[in-house]
Amino acid sequence: MIAGYFEGRSWLHRIWPGVKLLALAAVSVALLPVQDWRLLLACLCLCLAAYASLGQQALRRIAGLRAFLPLLAILFGLHLISGDPLAGFVAVIRLVLMVLLADLVSMTTTMQGMMNAMMPVLRLFRPLGINPRKLALAVALVIRFVPVLGANWEARQEAWRARTGRKPGFRLIAPFIVETLRLGEQVAESLDARGFRREGR
Repeated sequence: MIAGYFEGRSWLHRIWPGVKLLALAAVSVALLPVQDWRLLLACLCLCLAAYASLGQQALRRIAGLRAFLPLLAILFGLHLISGDPLAGFVAVIRLVLMVLLADLVSMTTTMQGMMNAMMPVLRLFRPLGINPRKLALAVALVIRFVPVLGANWEARQEAWRARTGRKPGFRLIAPFIVETLRLGEQVAESLDARGFRREGR
Protein backbone atom coordinates (compact mmCIF):
# COMPACT_ATOMS: atom_id res chain seq x y z
CA MET A 1 0.00 0.00 0.00
CA ILE A 2 2.85 2.42 0.78
CA ALA A 3 4.07 1.84 -2.78
CA GLY A 4 1.58 4.50 -3.79
CA TYR A 5 4.03 7.15 -2.51
CA PHE A 6 7.48 7.73 -3.89
CA GLU A 7 10.26 9.80 -2.38
CA GLY A 8 11.20 13.02 -4.08
CA ARG A 9 11.97 16.71 -3.73
CA SER A 10 9.78 18.04 -6.50
CA TRP A 11 7.72 21.21 -6.27
CA LEU A 12 4.65 19.13 -5.51
CA HIS A 13 6.38 17.21 -2.73
CA ARG A 14 7.22 20.52 -1.04
CA ILE A 15 3.62 21.76 -0.93
CA TRP A 16 1.93 21.28 2.44
CA PRO A 17 -0.38 18.21 2.33
CA GLY A 18 -3.37 20.22 3.52
CA VAL A 19 -3.09 22.58 0.58
CA LYS A 20 -2.94 19.64 -1.86
CA LEU A 21 -5.97 17.94 -0.32
CA LEU A 22 -8.01 21.15 -0.31
CA ALA A 23 -7.01 21.85 -3.90
CA LEU A 24 -7.97 18.31 -4.91
CA ALA A 25 -11.38 18.65 -3.27
CA ALA A 26 -11.99 22.09 -4.78
CA VAL A 27 -10.95 21.05 -8.29
CA SER A 28 -13.03 17.87 -8.13
CA VAL A 29 -16.14 19.81 -7.13
CA ALA A 30 -15.46 22.47 -9.77
CA LEU A 31 -15.10 19.85 -12.51
CA LEU A 32 -18.46 18.18 -11.88
CA PRO A 33 -20.65 20.78 -13.63
CA VAL A 34 -18.23 21.36 -16.53
CA GLN A 35 -19.65 20.09 -19.81
CA ASP A 36 -17.23 21.73 -22.26
CA TRP A 37 -14.94 18.94 -23.48
CA ARG A 38 -12.36 21.50 -24.64
CA LEU A 39 -12.00 22.92 -21.13
CA LEU A 40 -11.75 19.43 -19.63
CA LEU A 41 -9.17 18.45 -22.23
CA ALA A 42 -7.13 21.55 -21.42
CA CYS A 43 -7.23 20.63 -17.72
CA LEU A 44 -6.15 17.10 -18.60
CA CYS A 45 -3.17 18.47 -20.54
CA LEU A 46 -2.17 20.59 -17.52
CA CYS A 47 -2.42 17.52 -15.31
CA LEU A 48 -0.22 15.51 -17.68
CA ALA A 49 2.28 18.38 -17.70
CA ALA A 50 2.38 18.17 -13.89
CA TYR A 51 3.17 14.44 -14.17
CA ALA A 52 5.92 15.18 -16.70
CA SER A 53 7.47 17.74 -14.34
CA LEU A 54 7.90 14.97 -11.73
CA GLY A 55 9.96 12.75 -14.05
CA GLN A 56 9.76 9.32 -15.64
CA GLN A 57 8.64 7.55 -12.49
CA ALA A 58 5.52 9.70 -12.35
CA LEU A 59 4.81 9.30 -16.06
CA ARG A 60 4.90 5.51 -15.68
CA ARG A 61 2.05 5.82 -13.19
CA ILE A 62 -0.22 7.01 -16.00
CA ALA A 63 -0.04 3.51 -17.46
CA GLY A 64 -2.11 2.41 -14.46
CA LEU A 65 -5.12 3.91 -16.20
CA ARG A 66 -5.29 0.76 -18.28
CA ALA A 67 -6.92 -0.88 -15.28
CA PHE A 68 -9.86 1.51 -15.64
CA LEU A 69 -10.36 0.97 -19.37
CA PRO A 70 -13.26 -1.52 -18.93
CA LEU A 71 -15.08 0.95 -16.68
CA LEU A 72 -14.43 3.82 -19.09
CA ALA A 73 -15.62 1.71 -22.02
CA ILE A 74 -18.85 0.82 -20.21
CA LEU A 75 -19.41 4.46 -19.26
CA PHE A 76 -18.93 5.65 -22.83
CA GLY A 77 -20.97 2.76 -24.22
CA LEU A 78 -23.99 3.63 -22.08
CA HIS A 79 -23.94 7.19 -23.37
CA LEU A 80 -23.46 5.93 -26.92
CA ILE A 81 -26.52 3.70 -26.61
CA SER A 82 -28.52 6.63 -25.26
CA GLY A 83 -27.55 8.62 -28.35
CA ASP A 84 -25.25 11.15 -26.67
CA PRO A 85 -21.63 10.17 -27.42
CA LEU A 86 -20.36 13.69 -26.66
CA ALA A 87 -21.69 13.44 -23.10
CA GLY A 88 -19.94 10.07 -22.81
CA PHE A 89 -16.68 11.60 -24.03
CA VAL A 90 -17.02 14.40 -21.45
CA ALA A 91 -17.75 11.91 -18.66
CA VAL A 92 -14.72 9.79 -19.57
CA ILE A 93 -12.36 12.78 -19.67
CA ARG A 94 -13.69 14.04 -16.33
CA LEU A 95 -13.26 10.65 -14.65
CA VAL A 96 -9.73 10.19 -16.03
CA LEU A 97 -8.80 13.67 -14.89
CA MET A 98 -10.10 13.09 -11.36
CA VAL A 99 -8.27 9.77 -11.03
CA LEU A 100 -5.02 11.30 -12.25
CA LEU A 101 -5.35 14.26 -9.89
CA ALA A 102 -6.02 11.96 -6.92
CA ASP A 103 -3.01 9.83 -7.82
CA LEU A 104 -0.88 12.96 -8.23
CA VAL A 105 -1.64 13.91 -4.63
CA SER A 106 -1.31 10.34 -3.39
CA MET A 107 2.13 9.71 -4.85
CA THR A 108 3.59 12.98 -3.53
CA THR A 109 2.10 12.90 -0.02
CA THR A 110 2.92 10.49 2.77
CA MET A 111 0.19 8.74 4.71
CA GLN A 112 1.20 10.56 7.89
CA GLY A 113 1.19 13.85 6.03
CA MET A 114 -2.39 13.29 4.90
CA MET A 115 -3.50 12.38 8.42
CA ASN A 116 -1.82 15.42 9.97
CA ALA A 117 -3.43 17.71 7.41
CA MET A 118 -6.93 16.38 8.10
CA MET A 119 -6.72 16.22 11.89
CA PRO A 120 -7.63 19.90 12.63
CA VAL A 121 -10.91 19.56 10.73
CA LEU A 122 -11.73 16.04 11.90
CA ARG A 123 -11.31 17.01 15.55
CA LEU A 124 -14.62 18.84 15.20
CA PHE A 125 -16.30 15.41 15.14
CA ARG A 126 -14.92 14.39 18.55
CA PRO A 127 -18.02 15.66 20.48
CA LEU A 128 -20.07 13.24 18.37
CA GLY A 129 -18.03 10.35 19.71
CA ILE A 130 -15.97 9.93 16.52
CA ASN A 131 -12.25 9.36 16.95
CA PRO A 132 -10.57 11.94 14.63
CA ARG A 133 -7.39 9.88 14.30
CA LYS A 134 -9.29 6.84 13.06
CA LEU A 135 -11.35 8.95 10.68
CA ALA A 136 -8.20 10.62 9.31
CA LEU A 137 -6.63 7.22 8.74
CA ALA A 138 -9.76 5.96 6.97
CA VAL A 139 -9.79 8.90 4.55
CA ALA A 140 -6.05 8.60 3.91
CA LEU A 141 -6.43 4.87 3.23
CA VAL A 142 -9.18 5.51 0.68
CA ILE A 143 -6.96 7.98 -1.19
CA ARG A 144 -3.98 5.63 -1.02
CA PHE A 145 -5.90 2.52 -2.08
CA VAL A 146 -7.10 3.92 -5.42
CA PRO A 147 -3.77 3.64 -7.32
CA VAL A 148 -2.81 0.44 -5.49
CA LEU A 149 -5.99 -1.38 -6.49
CA GLY A 150 -5.56 -0.10 -10.03
CA ALA A 151 -2.04 -1.54 -10.13
CA ASN A 152 -3.30 -4.89 -8.75
CA TRP A 153 -5.97 -5.08 -11.45
CA GLU A 154 -3.44 -4.29 -14.16
CA ALA A 155 -1.07 -6.97 -12.84
CA ARG A 156 -3.86 -9.57 -12.99
CA GLN A 157 -4.70 -8.55 -16.54
CA GLU A 158 -1.07 -8.90 -17.65
CA ALA A 159 -0.78 -12.30 -15.97
CA TRP A 160 -3.96 -13.51 -17.70
CA ARG A 161 -2.74 -12.34 -21.11
CA ALA A 162 0.63 -14.00 -20.54
CA ARG A 163 -1.01 -17.35 -19.70
CA THR A 164 -3.82 -17.40 -22.26
CA GLY A 165 -2.99 -14.78 -24.89
CA ARG A 166 -6.58 -13.52 -24.65
CA LYS A 167 -8.35 -10.57 -23.07
CA PRO A 168 -9.55 -11.36 -19.54
CA GLY A 169 -12.95 -9.69 -19.82
CA PHE A 170 -15.01 -10.07 -16.64
CA ARG A 171 -13.32 -13.28 -15.48
CA LEU A 172 -10.99 -11.41 -13.15
CA ILE A 173 -13.64 -9.52 -11.22
CA ALA A 174 -14.33 -12.24 -8.64
CA PRO A 175 -10.66 -12.98 -7.80
CA PHE A 176 -9.95 -9.24 -7.78
CA ILE A 177 -12.68 -8.66 -5.18
CA VAL A 178 -11.35 -11.54 -3.08
CA GLU A 179 -7.81 -10.12 -3.28
CA THR A 180 -9.10 -6.66 -2.32
CA LEU A 181 -10.87 -8.06 0.74
CA ARG A 182 -7.73 -9.98 1.68
CA LEU A 183 -5.67 -6.82 1.35
CA GLY A 184 -8.11 -4.95 3.57
CA GLU A 185 -7.85 -7.70 6.18
CA GLN A 186 -4.05 -7.55 6.07
CA VAL A 187 -4.13 -3.79 6.58
CA ALA A 188 -6.48 -4.21 9.56
CA GLU A 189 -4.19 -6.84 11.11
CA SER A 190 -1.19 -4.60 10.53
CA LEU A 191 -2.91 -1.72 12.31
CA ASP A 192 -3.87 -3.98 15.23
CA ALA A 193 -0.28 -5.22 15.49
CA ARG A 194 0.89 -1.62 15.79
CA GLY A 195 -1.59 -0.97 18.58
CA PHE A 196 -3.73 1.42 16.60
CA ARG A 197 -7.00 0.05 17.94
CA ARG A 198 -5.79 0.27 21.55
CA GLU A 199 -4.44 3.80 21.04
CA GLY A 200 -7.64 4.97 19.37
CA ARG A 201 -9.89 3.97 22.27
